[in-house]
Amino acid sequence: MLKTDTGYVRNIHWVFVAIFVIVVTLALWQIRNILMLTLAAVMLTVFASMPVRYLVGRGMGRGLAIFVSVVGGIALVVLLILLVFPTLIQQFSVLFTDIIPQGIQRLIDRWNSGELIEQTPLLQQIPNIKTTIQSFVIDQNVLNQVLSQVGAALSQFSGSVIPLLGDVASTLLSFLIIIFLCMYFIAEPDRYIEDVIRLTPMWYRQRMRVILGRIDDTIRAWLRVTGASMLITGLGTAVGLAILGIQQWAALGVLAGVLSFIPNFGPIMALIPSVAVAIVQAPQYALLVVIIIYGVSFVQSQVFGPIMARESMKIAPVMVLIGQIVFGIFFGFLGIMLAVPLTAIMMVLIEEIYVKDILGDAGHLYKPAVSLDMDDLVTEID
Repeated sequence: MLKTDTGYVRNIHWVFVAIFVIVVTLALWQIRNILMLTLAAVMLTVFASMPVRYLVGRGMGRGLAIFVSVVGGIALVVLLILLVFPTLIQQFSVLFTDIIPQGIQRLIDRWNSGELIEQTPLLQQIPNIKTTIQSFVIDQNVLNQVLSQVGAALSQFSGSVIPLLGDVASTLLSFLIIIFLCMYFIAEPDRYIEDVIRLTPMWYRQRMRVILGRIDDTIRAWLRVTGASMLITGLGTAVGLAILGIQQWAALGVLAGVLSFIPNFGPIMALIPSVAVAIVQAPQYALLVVIIIYGVSFVQSQVFGPIMARESMKIAPVMVLIGQIVFGIFFGFLGIMLAVPLTAIMMVLIEEIYVKDILGDAGHLYKPAVSLDMDDLVTEID
């Protein structure tokens, strides 16, 4: 009988394991677009299942709970369309076709003429600020070229996953894919969860249930925090701009609330149209508009956000920024939008699988029933 329990056989086994991992990684990279759409569908499923879970917890059947939730959601959308959307559409139309272009042009003219410095006492305190501005004149043609190049770059950047700025047909198709995936997930969530658990070894399936439960709690915490943050940001911005006398306060408030979905970069994106409108309608309050945008964002992120998240979702701000950069590079615009939940999921997986199970640093939270010794795994497989 040949002796097979040798280092040579063990090394051959790990070679095949490495080849398998590389092949699977390359395959997943090729279908990363579908994976991101599936993740978006999972997020939407978790959000849509919140009222379903609430109704089921009150004793209602799952089928009836889904029907009531869908009808209630459709009724809410119809109500918003009838009462809110007409005003918002009219304000957005005026903003992007008339006021914002005027505001940007006036801001450029005031910068080049030095009038912006004379009307802003805070800038006058900066040493040599007038000389600096006079040496840096903004040319409209150059600015248009830069904006067109940025738009083209964003189109290519976002098109790597979902072409939000280019191909309307592909965007619609991606949206339909997300909707249909969400419908299947809502109809039979337990089936798909069990399928994921069955991909793990028998002795690890109970741990996988715990890990998936933590991921579910993390996604729900993110949805609660994000939804409340968008509402707080939108209302705070709208109220502040209304007090200053900005006519399109409602549209700008909605824009700020929606853009707050993207941490770090959202306030910057919301600031540009708001300042442009203030330059046209209330130039004396332009600096106050900046304070309102960033003040509301600061209060939301530093006060309300931590209170709402509590212990369910602990992500350091630097991790959010790194996650946006990394996932943006690999997955495009959709990666930036979903960077926070993706980062949270990765942190849960690292903590539960690597730190607790492989390293054994379970602390007082969890003591693994099975120690994941790689040599034992190899022996068992052999």
